[in-house]
Amino acid sequence: MVQTCHHGSMSDDSSTAQQLTESGHHIVINGRRWRATDPSIPASLRDELVSALMAARRAVRSDESARPAVHDAKVALGERGEPWWEPTTPEGRVDCVHHADLTAGSGS
Repeated sequence: MVQTCHHGSMSDDSSTAQQLTESGHHIVINGRRWRATDPSIPASLRDELVSALMAARRAVRSDESARPAVHDAKVALGERGEPWWEPTTPEGRVDCVHHADLTAGSGS
């Protein structure tokens, strides 16, 4: 069974555009699989990181040098870097925390 994911809430309604795979590791949007956000991230931090991600994406439209901020936000959300569902190495955990600190503290 594939469940749908819409703005962080789960339902069995297949009419939504995003679907969460059975493993919960990926979402499917228009037939394309994307890595899901780490569900262990507290909602308030996730909201802050998503806000930073969207601000960085808007900034890239006029300034390509903002691209690293997009990457940092996606790593902090678990959408890039070491898969959040696999055991994390100490180096990987430090890297993830570093990206979260950079992104949340960017104020963008």
